[in-house]
Amino acid sequence: MIAFLIRALLLCGLQQTVLSLRGYCTDDYCYALFEGLKDFQGAKKSCQDSRGDLLLFLAAEEQGQLLEGMSGSFWFNPSGTVTGVHNCTSCSVSMGGKLIIQTTPCGNKLSGYICQFPIEEPCGAISVAGDAQVKYFPPMNFAVNATSLYFPTGTTAEVEKMGTLHLDAKYLCFQSRWLPAPWNCEVMGGGCEYGCNATSGSCVCGEGAHLHANLITCGHDPCDRCAHQCDKATQACICREGFTLAPDGKSCVDVDECQQLDACELEGEECVNSHGGFECRCKDGFELEDGACVDVRICDECEHMNCIKSNGAYACACREGFIVSPDDPTKCQMYCDKPDCPANCIPNPTLEEKDMHQCFCPEGYVKDIRNSTAYCTDIDECEILMQCEHNCVNSFGSFVCTCAEGFDLFDEYMCVHPSEDGWTPVYPTQAEPRPAIVPSYIKTGSILGITVFLLLCLGLLFLLVRNLAKRCGSLDLSSLKGSDMDIFYLQQVTTETYKRLSFDKESKYDSQRL
Repeated sequence: MIAFLIRALLLCGLQQTVLSLRGYCTDDYCYALFEGLKDFQGAKKSCQDSRGDLLLFLAAEEQGQLLEGMSGSFWFNPSGTVTGVHNCTSCSVSMGGKLIIQTTPCGNKLSGYICQFPIEEPCGAISVAGDAQVKYFPPMNFAVNATSLYFPTGTTAEVEKMGTLHLDAKYLCFQSRWLPAPWNCEVMGGGCEYGCNATSGSCVCGEGAHLHANLITCGHDPCDRCAHQCDKATQACICREGFTLAPDGKSCVDVDECQQLDACELEGEECVNSHGGFECRCKDGFELEDGACVDVRICDECEHMNCIKSNGAYACACREGFIVSPDDPTKCQMYCDKPDCPANCIPNPTLEEKDMHQCFCPEGYVKDIRNSTAYCTDIDECEILMQCEHNCVNSFGSFVCTCAEGFDLFDEYMCVHPSEDGWTPVYPTQAEPRPAIVPSYIKTGSILGITVFLLLCLGLLFLLVRNLAKRCGSLDLSSLKGSDMDIFYLQQVTTETYKRLSFDKESKYDSQRL
């Protein structure tokens, strides 16, 4: 801060120099065009007294900013030294803007000279809104062109609005940033119009005056304290649209319109508050098209990654052979509008032909292989099933029931005469197509094939049973008998008979032992 004060005091000592016609600053140097009849040495000394140097180099951009619309001859020193004992470098500018570099006797007095001032830690331009204007005052005491992008340390900037008596704000450039007034009271009085209180660090006013809302200027009119506008009749402060009066009766605070009801009413919009107003923007998942927010969230969920706009709204689209599912607008299902369509198969290069388990068909169609190519063939439900009470009309992938003249369709397949008691026609005479109830793996002629197969199986079973019966009838058990095998028969006998039989048996065995 001490270094800053010393630098500021030195810069303030330059206030006695002559104001230049115009100036322009870059991030390294400020260039100023001064008027006044001076010879070469006088021009060089004037630049050095302002803590600068006579111009050494001027790029095309700086030439345009400083010399546009000017005419006359001006001293500058491109080499940094005198080109000769008696001749020095100058430039001549005509009203047409043509610049001519020439040598001129050093003792001649020209209409002006161009100085350059090195700068450090410059500040950028101040951004303002609306009809506000900014005026910059560099410490070298030359007026800087408003188109400059950089300003040296010690530059003061005053912001004012058209039609107002007081400044809107005041700033000081220090260490590449703008300090708002009031700043340190020891530097240019803190930027205050009347006085600065070092203890409180605020601006003060004389007796009978009050501090304006900008906190730097003073006034005697009660309306001077109003931040925006004043009702002269009541001397009450009022605020511009988008603001409301603060409790202090002079300041204005922003109104959050987004907290009010129905700030943004259109579908897909959301309210974003801004200083003095608000903005309606599209929500996430919506895009602005033709002044309206259109929902595009469905496009991120489309199964086939295809999205089209129709009637102002986006919807998923499917590849050829598919349609959008009626149950889920983001999914696609197979579709065929002909009796035969190629099947949707998963490629398998290891198979020479299409694998039926890897091929799929729409509902109401059956898979078929023709010339090693899988097709989907429509099932004629009217030939296979007797679903309809009267008439059946086959359609691709489905069928429709109709009734004879004088009857009305009921429950999609029944036909009822209107003259029946308690009957009131409710449904249309023709139902919408409905999916086939026959499984997709059954096709025309399958039932006949299955029937023939079952009959053949029954015939083979009959012949097998008959052959087994014949072989069992002629079976001879003699081969099962041994040479010494006795066959016993159980019969009822008396005691005497049992003794006799036992005796005979023992005699037989005794004779065999002998």
